[in-house]
Amino acid sequence: MTDEDIAYLDATALGRRIARKQISSVELTQLYLDRLERYGPHLNAVVTIMHERALREARAADAELARGHRRSALHGVPYGVKDLLAAVGAPTTWGAQPYRDQVFHFDATVVARLHAAGAVLLGKLAMVELAGGFGYNEADASFTGPGRTPWNRDYWSGGSSSGPGACVAAGLVGFAIGSETNGSILTPSAMCGVTGLRPTFGRVSRYGAMALMWSSDKLGPMARSARDTELVLRTIAGADPHDDTARTERFVKAKKRPRIGVVKGAREKNQHAVTKNFEASLAVLREFADVVEGAVLPDLPYGAVIGALINGECAAAFRDLIESGRARELRSPADRIGGYMQYNTLAVDYVDAMRVRKQIVRAVTAAVKPYDALVFPTLPTVAYPIDVPFDKVYPDAPGAIDAVTPGNLTGIPSMNVPNGFGEHGLPTGLGLLGNAWGEAQLVAIAAQVQRRTPFHTKRPVLA
Repeated sequence: MTDEDIAYLDATALGRRIARKQISSVELTQLYLDRLERYGPHLNAVVTIMHERALREARAADAELARGHRRSALHGVPYGVKDLLAAVGAPTTWGAQPYRDQVFHFDATVVARLHAAGAVLLGKLAMVELAGGFGYNEADASFTGPGRTPWNRDYWSGGSSSGPGACVAAGLVGFAIGSETNGSILTPSAMCGVTGLRPTFGRVSRYGAMALMWSSDKLGPMARSARDTELVLRTIAGADPHDDTARTERFVKAKKRPRIGVVKGAREKNQHAVTKNFEASLAVLREFADVVEGAVLPDLPYGAVIGALINGECAAAFRDLIESGRARELRSPADRIGGYMQYNTLAVDYVDAMRVRKQIVRAVTAAVKPYDALVFPTLPTVAYPIDVPFDKVYPDAPGAIDAVTPGNLTGIPSMNVPNGFGEHGLPTGLGLLGNAWGEAQLVAIAAQVQRRTPFHTKRPVLA
């Protein structure tokens, strides 16, 4: 195999090659460090490459393997993390100019668990400043510049986990850790053509991660295959004394023939290629699942509710930044004033939103329960041009349904599965929405799709 072939293997295959001593962790780590140096800046995808820590961890992994000790299936596999996770050896910038020199002298729980599993941390990957909390309206919303999808660098890699999406798609890391409050794993996964898994709220500890909306923030894997996402999730999941929302819950066994509901309206107001690829995905799903049309998500004010909640919780999380006036140092013009608007959120609006959220949780949970998963196009369009404000892109394809926000407010898991390509050679995605703690079922469905389709193995041409 060429270095290029190796770089695009999924993490599961990389771990096996290391275990069989077909490649050393040091060799693989150096390969990825070189690719991060070469391609990362062109994609605005990297904040800090951690050469010293990465090679130290790789040498330790190889030494342990030489003694006959393999910590896990991820032993020696290099990865990257979104730069809102604390890690010893690099600043944790939150993608924002006011925090460029911020240093934490400990590892976030997710990083610590991956270290315990023998994985090798390559570096901190780019993100939209403050994970988009202040309401950015353009791709150029980080001091690293606009994230670029490797499929076409004139288009966005998605937010707010822009770096993880681009780096996984470009074969710069074995896998990555992203975060989602309302779409920040699913969106870049779809725009970059990678497999992303947003877990159930509480499945993964957020200790050491930047807080945006404490009642909705989630950490999860972004990878080149469905099997990788489950492998990584099982490694990082579980209770944590540092995070009282984190729980240890069993992974529910997947059904051999799942019942899948097609979200009503999922075919409407998408770009043509998005709908075409969605129909093709449904044909694949019917080969191994019972696919039922007309699943209905309740008609509730999802956008207004999550908007009020983000406003209140984000303003509290960044109160010091807002009150100090340093929010004016942010990159996005909307972000420079967004925090001040959030700071004036009325308590009654927040409380009312929390009350309506309880109704949403009950209604959405009931709507999903008859199925093992609901399916929909992850996004109604391909990636956005980097030089057009978001409220001006693709006006003819606004999307008729939103299955991302209901899932986030409810705290249930979701996945993006690459399912083809559309305009400008850009990827499209199949979205899966599952029941609480039902990640294994979503992964099983995604894996079946990936056994029958090649899209997760496609490679962009890198300049």
